[in-house]
Amino acid sequence: MTNAPGRPETPHNRVVVGVDGSASSLRALDHAVDAARRHGARLEIVYGWPRDGHDGSAPPDAADTVVESIAEQARRLAPELDVVTSSVAEDAADALVRRGRDARLTVVGTRGHGGFAGLLLGSVSLRLAAHSESPLLVVRGDQDVARTALGHDRVLLGLESDADTAAAAVAFEEAALRKARLRVLHAWSLRRPTPTEETRDDFARRARTEEAVPGFAVARLRDEHPEVAVDVDSVHGAPARTLVEESVTADVVVIAAHRRKGRLGLQLGPVTHALLHHAHCPVLLVPVDE
Repeated sequence: MTNAPGRPETPHNRVVVGVDGSASSLRALDHAVDAARRHGARLEIVYGWPRDGHDGSAPPDAADTVVESIAEQARRLAPELDVVTSSVAEDAADALVRRGRDARLTVVGTRGHGGFAGLLLGSVSLRLAAHSESPLLVVRGDQDVARTALGHDRVLLGLESDADTAAAAVAFEEAALRKARLRVLHAWSLRRPTPTEETRDDFARRARTEEAVPGFAVARLRDEHPEVAVDVDSVHGAPARTLVEESVTADVVVIAAHRRKGRLGLQLGPVTHALLHHAHCPVLLVPVDE
């Protein structure tokens, strides 16, 4: 691992990015550089390989060369950044979970070397989503140029309930740092039987309750961030499909990743799965273990 001379270690003010030289990981590097700039943070570039063999990535004796070459690319993009590197004989997902444990943000692409072309999400990204202890940015989408041309300076927050305060705080911070508009979207669904006067009344009451959720959830944060322009909306529709559709015109979508302990370990919810596989922009997960 290399460190810039004369700079003290600041464990919590780091942006960690996983790289393997693939196109996906290099796109993740670009986003990590931008994030480190916005946060005034150190950038740590991590390259890991399995202890028990190779997976199509560089062999151990070439790992330092690969990661340093990528670090030089980051330094050319942002000469002002403090850039350090880690190349470790460890599974990439395990290394990123460990190095990102006390980081401000961990960044990863959707699929690196060794993945199957038909997969929308690689195993490293999925395992990080299930086990990362700090916010995780999964770089999805390939419309950066088109999005910039259309002027979509927007952060999208998918809010399940007023319990998603940690994700809401991250979304407000992202919007403030990006000087972007924040859309707070609460999507909810209710199966409706054949309408009767009674069921219509029940639905109307439920709709009024759900409409109040996003405004109530972010009221304090709006007071704390008067510089952020905020749109609050509650819509009746399947949350996963609604957020995927709305991500077309967002720079990043932020959600609380509700992870429930199951028989096979931590399980990601359906909305998180849908966004990781189908969102049109990067997805910023704020972990919540239940």
